Formats: sequence, structure tokens, C-alpha cells
Amino acid sequence: MAEAAESQAPPGPEGTNRWRRRAAALLMAALPVLAGVLPATAPTAAAAPAASSGSAAAAAPSARTGTGSRSAQISLDEVTPAIPGKGDTLTLSGTVTNTSKTTLTDLRLAPRIGPRLTSRSAIQQAARRKGYLSGADGTEVPGDHGARLSGLASGITRSFTLKVPVSDLHLGSNGVHQLAVSLTGQTRNRPYAQILGIGRTFLPWQGEAPENRTRLTYLWPLISTPHVTARTQSDEQQTPVFQDDSLAEELAPGGRLQQMLELGKDLDVTWVIDPDLLASVDMMAGRYRVQKPGGEPDETVAGKNQAYAKRWLAELQQAVEDKEVVALPFADPDLASLAHRGTRVRGALSSLGQATALARRTVQVVLHVKPSTDFAWPYQGAVDSSIVDVATSAGAHNVIARSDSVRETELSYSPTAARPIGSGNTALVADTLLSTAFEGDMSRAGNSSLAVQRFAAQSLALARQMPSRSRSVVVAPQRRPSVSQAQAMADGIRALEHSSWTETSSLADAAEAKPDPNARRRMPSPSSYPSSLRKSELPTAAFEQVRKTKDGLEDFKRILSQADRVMPPFTTAIDREVSNAWRGEARAGQRYRDTVEKYLLELRGAVRLIKKSDITLSGREATIPVTVQNNLAQGVDGLVLELRSSRVGLDVGDAKRVKVDGEHTQSLKFDTSAKNNGRAYVYAQLYTEDGERYGKPMKFQVNVTSITSTVLLVIAGGVLLIVLAGIRMYTQRKRSGPAPDPDALLEQPDDDDAADAADAADDNDDADGRGDDDDADGGDGPRNGEHSADGAKTTDDARASESGAAHGTVGTDGTADGEGTDTAARAGSDGSDGDDTERESDNPPATGEKVDR
Repeated sequence: MAEAAESQAPPGPEGTNRWRRRAAALLMAALPVLAGVLPATAPTAAAAPAASSGSAAAAAPSARTGTGSRSAQISLDEVTPAIPGKGDTLTLSGTVTNTSKTTLTDLRLAPRIGPRLTSRSAIQQAARRKGYLSGADGTEVPGDHGARLSGLASGITRSFTLKVPVSDLHLGSNGVHQLAVSLTGQTRNRPYAQILGIGRTFLPWQGEAPENRTRLTYLWPLISTPHVTARTQSDEQQTPVFQDDSLAEELAPGGRLQQMLELGKDLDVTWVIDPDLLASVDMMAGRYRVQKPGGEPDETVAGKNQAYAKRWLAELQQAVEDKEVVALPFADPDLASLAHRGTRVRGALSSLGQATALARRTVQVVLHVKPSTDFAWPYQGAVDSSIVDVATSAGAHNVIARSDSVRETELSYSPTAARPIGSGNTALVADTLLSTAFEGDMSRAGNSSLAVQRFAAQSLALARQMPSRSRSVVVAPQRRPSVSQAQAMADGIRALEHSSWTETSSLADAAEAKPDPNARRRMPSPSSYPSSLRKSELPTAAFEQVRKTKDGLEDFKRILSQADRVMPPFTTAIDREVSNAWRGEARAGQRYRDTVEKYLLELRGAVRLIKKSDITLSGREATIPVTVQNNLAQGVDGLVLELRSSRVGLDVGDAKRVKVDGEHTQSLKFDTSAKNNGRAYVYAQLYTEDGERYGKPMKFQVNVTSITSTVLLVIAGGVLLIVLAGIRMYTQRKRSGPAPDPDALLEQPDDDDAADAADAADDNDDADGRGDDDDADGGDGPRNGEHSADGAKTTDDARASESGAAHGTVGTDGTADGEGTDTAARAGSDGSDGDDTERESDNPPATGEKVDR
């Protein structure tokens, strides 16, 4: 808020107050009996750090370094009632601790009422002050409302309780008053009455109800960090696997989420829920597994906290019945990181609309209520024009921002939260001081009590800015408050229930409220986004990794016969990868993204080509078998296997479709042909049906030979055997002479002719000294056909004809191999038709051998 013009706060110690400090120092030296002293080093308002819920607390009791008005620390642990009315008695309870190095004596505690704080910035300045400041810290409440304490040694703490009737405070006009408890006493070095410590708080006072009330909407967030992994068991129920059992700790009695539910069910608030939390608790209510700490991702143990999950869900269903429920997109995506880093990556925004649709279905199924998905909530409410564009791209028309992001430069008051920003969209600007009132350490009672009183005081100061106008205010606290922060938030909301200046309102009503015409409606530029928040954004590399995982999942989905068993666990895990939960947890976010990607690669690698050794093909045509292995629990269909050769002369055939049942293999045979011998590399690659590569290629070597060396040896051996057999046959024939014609017919000679032939043969043998071997070798050939001396050629011709018919060497017409003997066989020697001369044996008789007819 722009409240620089307001000047109702007490003056700071700088400038005109400097002379006061110097004068006080002189007075201290001259008047040692002065009851109050100014601290030697009072902090300036300009140098004070930014306020937080615990910033008003002093140092820890163990730090015994206090001096002057900081010698003791006073903590106001409880102020009841937080917002008093007429006739009430105020109870102040707390502790006092000696933080100095010396003993404090003659101690007295007394309540003090300060001046009215007329602006919200004055409240912040009062909360930042540490030591006592005369004038700014008011005066003691009249009457005997204090308490005496004995000596307090260094480091010792004592409790106290003071009761003050409201009527004795003399509050007068309405507004916020500073309320304090001071400790007056002495030290060994300064033995006179002085202020040794002071504890402050704020007292909102509204004697009569204002004309218009402020409509206040408080968001009550149920958001956690991602707990469920992408892994599931292969059983029928697909048992989910959790990273750890930390969610059970939050759901157990006293846990953060259990306390958020227990506190919120009695408050009039708007429930803002991350549907991923509901889905995770719903999974935990059934059978689930938990990864072993330090083990492998697939090493799990059975989860045993179903009872916590069931009870929490049942109580939440009752708590949100008839209440306003706002569902964030599934897993609460980081809209600012998407706008600043994700838009550079293809497809980064595509899942935002799906996350919104999934959020609606999840809440309806788990809680049985219809949520509103029309609200987007960027991290810490920091917005710019690019964030608004991303937030509204998923269908939301209302963006929850914060006033320290959408600053008012021309208004001195806080306008209504709703701001039209064009295109039918509305920015709901939450109040920063109210939204951050319960941040910091709320585990200490003093911090929690101060936060509650300051929250009530700020709400009254806001209402008194424009008492004549009714405004709508939204409070958007931290996303994941701790147990102590949630308890302080609940105390603050309950305190306002008894106020006369506020009334509760729904977030939907706040979005439809009439906007202030003078309020800022233009969103800041991206360059104005806080650098401290930009440093904690998800890097562009995270969105690149998410895109890679999504692309791999799409390819994997196309080949599965039961894709519905794989897609939901992975799509929700991908949504968790860009969650706001990773703000400030960069390493945890990187580990989660890595585990999702690694598991997807593990599943994709379960469908692979079995490694093939180098092969040799004999002949110009052959078959190459390639085996596809599927280690998934379900079948795959939709892959194509293709072979590619590194050499043009080797044709490896056409691509083949792959269909393999779960936990089976399939061998595909490729008919190949080669134009020439040689070596080549063959690459086997799986593809999806749309041509995308699936997995890595497999390479093996193919050696093509038309005839292998073994075959050549066999053939050479066979040829050698044939040649040797031929040589042997030739040698044997050479020795035995021409073989008789087995088909020739024998001629039957007369008895006289036979006798003459025998005598002639004997004479011939005697004359030339040759035996029967010459006859057998065909010695009666052309030489026997010569004319005799006495001119008797007829007999020689007949004998030559007979001899030729017997051996089948030369026919009567001179042809070789028994040609022409067919006519002589038919005619016979006596001119008959030759039927009686047909041979009865296939073996012809030797020359001179008698044949039995």
C-alpha cells in the first residue's frame, strides 16, 4: 500500500530526535536518579529489517548481551480477549528473562498503554522497535495493575500474569492502540530505577460497530509436496509406490495436514486444495508400497498407514460439505516458471489444461463435491503480464495476486481485491500484510500472540481507512503452513469472528465484487518480477527434460496393448515435475524428474532387439533371423522392424510388423539377396507406426560368399574321386580290349564250316605264332580283309563278317560300335528271318566258345 503520506506514527530517532539522545546522555550523567533512560543505540526505522511474524521477538534467552532497556526480554504469550469490548478485563500473560550479564533487582512489571496508531505503516514501525522509547511507548496504566518480582539472576526466566480492566485503559477513540508491559528495576552498576525491558503488542478497539464492514475472504490451503512416484506394481490393482512415508506423518494425529483439517473445519474459510494431495491420500487408503531408504527404486516395502489416510479423508469430506472448495490444477504447477522459462520449450503448456480437468474429476470423486477450477494462484501471489497469460490459458478467469506485486502508487488506502484486467479476466489482489502475518517462527508463544494481535490490528486499520465504503479483502497465506503457523492463523481468524468491522465472504463473491474505479488494473511487466523469486524458478532445462519424457511416453503408448495401465501414473508424475513444491528445493525436484525419466527408459528398454553376432551367408540368397524381446507384463503391437545394409549390393528385405505378447520373444526372418561377395554391416532398428525411432539400433556384420570354403573342399574331393575312377576304368579296358556288344546276335555256323573254321584258325596260329588273344583283340579286322594269294576272298569276307558281329567293332558297312549288324542278325547266314538266332544270354560268348542253344 502507498501510505507514505501518512505521518501519524511516532517520529524516528534520526533527524530532529538526535538532539534528544544527546540531551538524554547528559542528563544521565548529571541526574543518576532519572527513572527512564534512552538506549544508547536505538535502531532507526529506515534501517530496521522487513517485518515478519517473529521479527518483534528479541534475541534468544541464552544470548545474555542485553544492556539498558534491553537487559530483559519480555514476551507477551497471551492476550485475552484479543479484541476486547466494553466491560471486559484484559489478561496479559507472559514471561520475563534476564538477558544481561548481571542480576536485576527491585523489579516491577507494569502495563503501559501507548498512543493510537492511525495508519498501517505505524503498526509496522511499532512492531520493529526493540528498546524503550519515551513517548512512543506511552505511560503506565493508572491503578495497581502491576506485579513485584524479586531479584532475577542472569539467564533466569519467570512467568507473570497481569489483569487490567478495559475501562482503566481509557482508550477513548476507536482504532489500534499500542499495549506493552515494561520492567522497571536496578542493576549492580546502575542502582536506580530504570526501564530494563519492554514487550509490545497491539490492542484493536472499536467501541461501536462501523457503518460498513470489510468483507474478508481467507484461503485455507491443503497442499503438500509430491509423494507418489511413476512406478506401480504389475499386479491387477497396480499398487502405487511412494517415495517415502512422510505423507503418513502429516496425516497422523498432530501432523501438519491433520491439524490443518482439525482447525479448518470450524472456521468460515475457503478451502484451496491441490487434487494431487487428495489422490495421494486416496491411494494410501488402499494397498501401497514405499521405496526403501537408500535402496534401488524397485526395492519397496508394504505401507502400513492406511488407517490415517482413511480417517483423514472421511473427516475432510465432512468438513468441506456445503463449503466453498477451490481446486488448483493437478499438482499445483508453477505458473511463473512456466511463463518465464517453460514457454521456450515446445509443448510445455499443453498439459496445463489437462491438469485442470483432472483436478475437477479428482475432487468430485474423492470428496463428492463440485469444486471451482476458475482460480489460478501463482507462487506467493507474484504476477506479471506473462504469468496472467499462462494462468488464463488453462481456462481460469481469476488470478490470485498479492498487493506487494500489484502496487498502488496513487491510493492511500487498500482498494477492493477485484481488478478487471481485460479479456473477461479478473485479478484478485490479496492484502500483503494480512497474508504474511503468520509467517516465520510461530512455535514460540510470544511470536504467535503478537502475530494474532497484529493481524487483528491491521484488519481494523484497513477498515478505518475508508469507513464509508465497503470493501472486499482477500487473504492468501503461505501454501504449506507449519502446525504452529496454522494454529496462529486459526487464532487470528477466530479473533476476527468477534470483531465488529469484518465479515466473512467467499472467494467467488470476492471475484464478483464491484471493483474500485481508481485501483490499478494493469499488470506489471515481466521485468518487474522480483529477482529473489526468479532465482528459485524451475530452470529451462527442467522443462526440456519434461518434454523429453512426454515425447518418450507418447511413443511408448502407441505400442502398448493396455496403455491405460501406464499412462495415468506417468501423466500425473509429469504434472508433479513442474510443481510449486520445488521452489527452494531444486535438488529434490531434479531427483524426482530423473527418477521418472529413468523409469520410463527402463520400461521402454524392456522391448528390445536381442544382440546378434556376426553371420556368414553362403550363396546369393539366404535368410537373416532377428529376435525382438518383450519383458513387459503386457503385449506390444504397433512396432515395425526394419533392416538396413551398409552396402548397396546386399538387399535385406522389407520391414516387418512386430507383435509380441508379454514376457515373450518373436523372431522375424528377412529374406536377403546379394549381387556379389563381400562384407557389410546391417543395422536393425525398431520404429513406431508413425516412423519414430524406438530404442537404439542394433548392428551386426554379414559376410556374403557364393560357395563357402567347406563346400569347395567337398566338391574338389568329389572331382578327384571321379578322375581317379576314370583312370582306373581306362586302364582296365586297355588291358581287356574292346568290350563285346551285349546287344549283338550270335550267328549259327554249319558243322562243316565250323570244322573248317577251326582248322583254319589252328593253321593261322601255327603260321604266325599268335594265339587266341589276337583274335580277341580284333586281329581279323582290316588286315584279315586283304585278298589271299589264291584269290579266295569270299571265305575271308564271311569270316570277317562273323568276327565283327561277335565283337561289335566293325560292321559289314564299315561303321563302328556294331552299327549295321541289325540287318545281318535278321537275315542270318542262311537267309532265314532270324527268329531262331535271338540270343538267350546277355553275356556274349568268347571267341571259340560253344553256345548251347
